[in-house]
Amino acid sequence: MPDRVSVNPYTLTFGIKPKEYIERLSDTQEVLGNFLSEEPSQQIYMITGVRGSGKTVFLTMITNRLRTYKDWVIVDMNPNNPDMIQFAAAALCSENEFANWFKSARLNFSLLGFGLEVQGAVPIADPQIALEKMLQQMTKHHKKILFVIDEAVPSHQIKAFAFAFQQFLRARYSVYLLMTGLYENISDLQNERSMTFLYRAPKIVLSPLNIGAMADNYFLTLGQSREEASDYARLTKGYSFAFQVLGYFGWETEGDYEKAIRLSRQYLEEQSYEKIWSELSRRDQELIKAIASIPDGSIQSIKAFMSIGQNELNPYRQRLIRKGIVISPSRGYLRFALPFFEQYVLENYV
Repeated sequence: MPDRVSVNPYTLTFGIKPKEYIERLSDTQEVLGNFLSEEPSQQIYMITGVRGSGKTVFLTMITNRLRTYKDWVIVDMNPNNPDMIQFAAAALCSENEFANWFKSARLNFSLLGFGLEVQGAVPIADPQIALEKMLQQMTKHHKKILFVIDEAVPSHQIKAFAFAFQQFLRARYSVYLLMTGLYENISDLQNERSMTFLYRAPKIVLSPLNIGAMADNYFLTLGQSREEASDYARLTKGYSFAFQVLGYFGWETEGDYEKAIRLSRQYLEEQSYEKIWSELSRRDQELIKAIASIPDGSIQSIKAFMSIGQNELNPYRQRLIRKGIVISPSRGYLRFALPFFEQYVLENYV
């Protein structure tokens, strides 16, 4: 068993990178490989997945890696700020090194409240023009600027910033964008008519964590046998939040894994599944109830249960798969991607 003097290495807090973390090697390599390339083929990535799939932790891991490179500048955007363009400009202007570059270029931002005034230079009054001038100077100094938006929604301020970012790309500034969000929010942004460049941007749907890597982690951290660790890891179905929750309660119960599973199931329901369920449409909920009620997951049986045809089923099936709630393990079958979700639905909503 692990040393009980130590602090629990797993976390129940969303968005914080825990001590015990399963890295997504393929997704990480795709983003970093592109961004760090001398001739990047992509400067934007959209990261999506169900609640608790590890979007924010993945985002944090990428930005922490890039911060180790001296030519990269990370700007963590506030998606709730009413003027994200001014927010970004203020963030860059607050760095002394960059402010000196702007002064040398005789950029006067006194009207924008940035505290940067250059005597004899005409003050810039528009935040987007100011930000563009800043990016122009930083590109000249061989800096790469990554704008990070976590939990993006199709709000006016995010759309305005995305539209400005498109113009920065056309001007060939060294700018990059990394955005996370739920499937429906990312899709709404990508389908905005004025921002077709987002539609073409690669979208990474976070896949389940590697079961073998989780089993190794539980074996080494919780002191389980190889067989116990494999069984315990399979319970998570690769759901990132479940990996942390099962690890946390496995540690806290000191090897009483039946108790740990009961506590984990309750915690997942209260902290994740109730929210996921509340955000579903009525028709999505009806399909989920049907899937939970059909033990073998047969689509034919699900259609009969709901008294609907294939054409009516397809859009809801596809949406639930894209949301990361349902998977199709083989042709003609549906399964839940979330651990204990079937029991949650049957006990609460059927």
